[in-house]
Amino acid sequence: MSAEIWIFCGIIFVLILMSALFSGSETALTAVSRARMHRLSKRGDDRAAVVETLIEKRDRLISVMLIGNNLINILASSLTTSMLLALFGQAGVAYATAIMTVLLVIFAEVLPKSWAISSPDRNALALVRFAQIAVFLFGNLSDLVNWIVRKILAIFGINLAAGASMLSAQEELRGAVDLLHKEGSVVKRDRDQIGGLLDLRELEVYDVMIHRTDMDSVNADDPIETVIGEILASHHTRIPVWKDANDNIVGVVHAKDLVRAIRDADRDFAKINIMKVATKPWFVPDTTTLQDQLNAFLRRKAHIAIVVDEYGDVQGLITLEDILEEIVGEIADEHDIDVQGCRPQPDGSVLVDGSVPIRDLNRALDWHLPDAEATTIAGLVIHETQSIPKEKQAFTFHGKRFTILRREKNRITRLRIRTLEDDDKAKPA
Repeated sequence: MSAEIWIFCGIIFVLILMSALFSGSETALTAVSRARMHRLSKRGDDRAAVVETLIEKRDRLISVMLIGNNLINILASSLTTSMLLALFGQAGVAYATAIMTVLLVIFAEVLPKSWAISSPDRNALALVRFAQIAVFLFGNLSDLVNWIVRKILAIFGINLAAGASMLSAQEELRGAVDLLHKEGSVVKRDRDQIGGLLDLRELEVYDVMIHRTDMDSVNADDPIETVIGEILASHHTRIPVWKDANDNIVGVVHAKDLVRAIRDADRDFAKINIMKVATKPWFVPDTTTLQDQLNAFLRRKAHIAIVVDEYGDVQGLITLEDILEEIVGEIADEHDIDVQGCRPQPDGSVLVDGSVPIRDLNRALDWHLPDAEATTIAGLVIHETQSIPKEKQAFTFHGKRFTILRREKNRITRLRIRTLEDDDKAKPA
């Protein structure tokens, strides 16, 4: 009997050790740096290449580790219960429960996971061969379990694509940057630039374009002196040209081309035909993503495009600079707010033009106003109030107090925005 007990104890010890390996592998491989493994793999590290392969489908890897860990733990508990039943009778069940709970919690869960998380990259490389064998043994069973899980979730309306990773690389990166910013390792500007780069695939041209009501444009039918004066007075280098109606864009004039034409005509404006100076306009749909539009700008070596809706009506224009500013932000003096039409006040409030984009305001002031249903701050107020407010009306939502200062016809042109904390401080005690 004594020899059998020692054999049982040896088997249980081995099972607890294997359980510790499963727990440590799961923690190390889920916490490992994908970027560092990729660099090591490129340098020829075979273990890093295996880690890369395993973490491509972390849901499958986690399932394998959980299956293996639970099988080991159940087997170890069953053997311990069987052994203690033979020794102590029915009381052996209570003894087995107490003993295995302590052993498994300490030596199969807390200790190996604490060790693994202390240096996940190094420990992942040390345990990757064990994890590779586990995936080979339990991979098919894991696929079956995941299939069952997906079917059960589908009953409740949660659909997960088969074979797709449950983790988003972009969201993981965005979350990591936000966390580093909170800890002080990443400054706000760097966080905004990385966030803007990640947003290029999610934002559409309509979200950042210059609306047609704010476009600088010239009428081709005006006297040439007037047209030239308007183009040279504009602070933009590329100006759309229209005929008959201001949404009938027939060309785009570059200020440099106009200056060259003036020089060639010996400053005789009568010799200049503005349509010969203008280039053919490029029209793009308003639903084009910023990533696609940026690639199109680079491919065509162009800087400006006219935005149209599904009916071909002009909605506005977008430039290469507009997209780049989504990444790097506006260039401004260190004491300025990086948004035109946004003026901070001594009392802590902010005067904002209604046409200011919500995204620009969020970036400049580190606010978190939603921009899913509206593009401009005026659009947000109209969406939230479900009306066109009158002057001096005030509303509170999203932690801010919005006061309408000016309205022109059906357009909100100026607002005062104050955070509720500042509003409370401004009230007399």
